[in-house]
Amino acid sequence: MNKEIKIQKQLKTFIKKREYLVWYVKNVENLPIESIVEHTLNYGDWDDVQKLIKIIGINNIAEIFRKQNSGLRTNYDKKMKNYFSLYFNKYAKIT
Repeated sequence: MNKEIKIQKQLKTFIKKREYLVWYVKNVENLPIESIVEHTLNYGDWDDVQKLIKIIGINNIAEIFRKQNSGLRTNYDKKMKNYFSLYFNKYAKIT
C-alpha cells in the first residue's frame, strides 16, 4: 500500500475516534491534515498529540504548525502556540 494512502487512512481513523476535537464539523473524514494538526494541538491531550506524531511525524507537524503561525492571524491559543513553538524548536528539525 502506498505510504501516503496509508497515512490518509490512519488520519481518518484518528479523527473519527476524536470527534470531540472538531465537534462542530459535520463530515470529519474530509478534514485536511492542516486542520487535524491545528485541532489536535489546540484541543487534544498529550496522548492525542503523540498518536498524531506517530502517524505523520514530528517534522511534518512542526512544518504545518510553523506555516500556520507565520502570518498575522492564527487560530492557536496563545499558551498552545508558545508551548508548541518551544517544543518543536527543541525536538523537530527546521526545514
